[in-house]
Formats: sequence, structure tokens, C-alpha cells
Amino acid sequence: MTPKSLALQSTSLRIAFITALGVAAMAGALNGALMLGQWVAQMEMRPTLAPAPAPVEEAEATPPPPPAFRFDAPLPGRVINSPFGLRQLPWEENGRLHEGVDIAAPSGAAVKAAADGVVIRTGISSSYGRFVEVVHKGGLTSLYAHLSAQAKGVRRGAYLHRGDVLAYVGNTGHSTGSHLHFEIRQGKKPLNPSFFLGQSFAKADDLPLKAAAKVSRKVRRATVSTWPQGVGAKPGAIKVAHLRNGRVRARIAVQAG
Repeated sequence: MTPKSLALQSTSLRIAFITALGVAAMAGALNGALMLGQWVAQMEMRPTLAPAPAPVEEAEATPPPPPAFRFDAPLPGRVINSPFGLRQLPWEENGRLHEGVDIAAPSGAAVKAAADGVVIRTGISSSYGRFVEVVHKGGLTSLYAHLSAQAKGVRRGAYLHRGDVLAYVGNTGHSTGSHLHFEIRQGKKPLNPSFFLGQSFAKADDLPLKAAAKVSRKVRRATVSTWPQGVGAKPGAIKVAHLRNGRVRARIAVQAG
């Protein structure tokens, strides 16, 4: 084989090799384009996932504010034996307003402040006997009467917390036995303490002032175990009525002795 024929053969091989490379490159490009198209189609068919929500930090619950008004019983565990309202005592000709409640208790039992407040009066009255008066916010006052003695340090201007001992039960003044006479007032207006004792009120507007000021027209006839000093019956002034149930009711007209 001549050198000329070898040169031609080498050139043909180069052309064939280049052509093969071009065909292979084109085939690879087509194959790659086909695979890319299939991948894009598959991605489009997949459901779109929503982004995960950011975690929400729960705010701590804010505790409610403490009540603005709170009243406790001045003699915890004791019951009211003479309620607020019109009452007629055996020596009275007509009923009159009992401006507080009576709570029976043995002499010397500790009397506690019904609410936070400041002592505005202490003293001795012919009717109330020994008493302590406390002013509270909202223009309310509480009165504790027929006391045997007031607690140490309880004087005008002293600040009392709810539940502090302020005095001791007695039988002073116009009293028919050992007990506490307890009043709540707004200004000079007497209010029924039963609407307040053991209750809490968030604000002044929640105070049951209107309901507590109502007075029933029914007169309750009270019974007593002893008569207060200075009160006696008029001789021969006893009226007897025979009731249908066989009982007898006696009404006694009285006079101050």
C-alpha cells in the first residue's frame, strides 16, 4: 500500500470518528432532553405540599384581678338568729327597723373585721353598749355592738385587715343576751348584711346596694330570753289573746324604768 492510499484511509477514519462523536453527542443531548422532560412532568404531577406552619407559642393565661370588695362573717361559723328588717320586741308597741343582724355567741368570743378598713369610732352607747365602727372603701361602714371589750390596739385611726380580731362578744347596752349586733351602711343608709357576708365583688358597680336597702313590710315578732335593764311592764297592761291552736299570746305594754 502506497503512502498516498494510507493518507486517504487516515483521513476517512478521522471523518468517520468525528461523525460518530457528533451522532453520539446528539443522541446524548436528545436522551438528556427526553429525561429532563419526563422529570419535569413527574414533578408537575406531584401534589404541592403546603409549608409547615410556624409554631405558635401559647400565651400564658393572665389571672383575673383580685376582687375589689370581699366580706367575711364577723363570727365565723355562727348563725344569724335575728335578721335585718322590721322587728317588734315584746316591750314595743309597734315594729321598727332592725338595722342590722344579731348573731348569738358566748360572751368573750372573738369578733373579727368583716373587711379591710379603718376604725373611725369606738365608745359606749346607751342602746348599742360598747361598739366599734369601721369605714371601708366605697363609702361603706360596718358596726359591731353590745361588745364586752375591744381588742388591744383597736382605736380610732387603726387599720384593720379582714379577719383581724377587733373586739369580743358581750351583753352591753339594750341587749337581751350575749350576742353581736352587726350593721353595714352606705353613708347613713342601713343595708342588709346578709347580701354581703361571705361574698366577693369585682368592682363597686357589683355591690348589691339596691337589693340590700329593701325592707320587707312584714313585721317579725321577736322572742327574748332576758329583758334589758331599764325596761319594765306597766302594771295591769297585759292583753291576752286566745289563738285557734289553743295557745295564748300575751302583749305587754312597757315603760322605761
